[in-house]
Amino acid sequence: MNTYKTLLLLLLLPSFVLAQQNVPISKAEALDNVKRQNYSLKIGEQKVLAAQGDYRQTNAVFFPNITASHTGMVTNNPLNAFGFKLNQAIVTQADFDPNVLNDPSQVKMFATKFEFHQPIFNLDGIHQRKAAKAKWNATKLQLERTEDYIIFETESAYMQLQVAHKSVAVLESALEVAKENLRMAENSQAQGYIQHSDVLAVQVRVTEVENQLQYAKSNVRNASEYLAVLMNEDVDGILHPADDLVVLSEWDIAAELPEARADIQAMEMATEAYRQNHKADKMTMLPRLNAFGSYELYDDEIFKGDASGYLIGAALTWDLFDGFKRYGKSEKSKADFEKANLELDKYKSESQLELNKAKRMFEDAKNNLRLTELALEQSEEALRIRSNRFKEGLEKTSDLLMAETQLQQKQLEYYQMVFQHNYALAYLQLLTKTN
Repeated sequence: MNTYKTLLLLLLLPSFVLAQQNVPISKAEALDNVKRQNYSLKIGEQKVLAAQGDYRQTNAVFFPNITASHTGMVTNNPLNAFGFKLNQAIVTQADFDPNVLNDPSQVKMFATKFEFHQPIFNLDGIHQRKAAKAKWNATKLQLERTEDYIIFETESAYMQLQVAHKSVAVLESALEVAKENLRMAENSQAQGYIQHSDVLAVQVRVTEVENQLQYAKSNVRNASEYLAVLMNEDVDGILHPADDLVVLSEWDIAAELPEARADIQAMEMATEAYRQNHKADKMTMLPRLNAFGSYELYDDEIFKGDASGYLIGAALTWDLFDGFKRYGKSEKSKADFEKANLELDKYKSESQLELNKAKRMFEDAKNNLRLTELALEQSEEALRIRSNRFKEGLEKTSDLLMAETQLQQKQLEYYQMVFQHNYALAYLQLLTKTN
């Protein structure tokens, strides 16, 4: 007897723990957590920062490059030794003695040098900068679209969690009814009103509902864990939706694909980046004009500068021929640009097709929801009538079980149709959301 009680306690323990570990969460809380903590969004933010870094590197097209250095040298090379003395402004008449010129003593040289290079006319660099800016904008738009999709995925996961909990509630209620019917069937058998085969049929029904309930509880755990992953949170228990599963209200749906959708704008920006890269490759065939200069301090002691000098100039350079390398690079960038244009048109066409399919899916979901509501009402009334007749001994056990099964199926179908309706509506919102 004690062993039986222990086994019964172990069987009831999972349900008890599940009930104790429910963690309520609203859809607004879930969405807020996802926006702050989702891994995909965090990765997208780093991509935006990387693209921003690439763009800021192109500031070199306008700003100078300045470097400083301090060099120490020693030599007895005739040419260098005389040059060192000239730079240090320490040449004397004795240094022009041929013997000294041909065989100088060791000379030390410490030079502090400041150099700058200032771009003046570099058209290829300007177009590369525009390409980097377009890529940065495309990455930001991609992040916005990723957030739109993650929000949709979160809403879908939350609805799945709602349906899973509703299924558990329906099956728990069906199990109670089945057990009550089993009790009545056993009493009727004891009084000789029904046969043992009828009792066995009711017992089979109880077992079926228990199995379905176990699967439903597993679905609750799956839906809870998926939502927790989207939120990037460790949840100690089972998430339970604080918002009830209701049919969402409709809104006006755009007939055509919105051009201002973030993912479409992102592809347009990416195409613009390819266009600017192609222009930059063509501009490499033009000359470049850059200024340069330096200021130097010289001495024979470290970190001193008794003598100084400067140099300023400008250089106009033109790569006349590089073995057709530039032409090949320009052809490649042009092909990349044309390919990006074609991919953009293809994406728009496929997106319009997806929008049309989503509209039809939503209309089908609305029709199925309406029919399921009607079927649920009819099943409830049919079960009520058969239950009353069964209590009076006027209904067969098989007919009652069939009515119970049908009601349970219609209840589950109803919640599934509410999910399909809300999912289709949320998907339409995703497809028509503008930036």
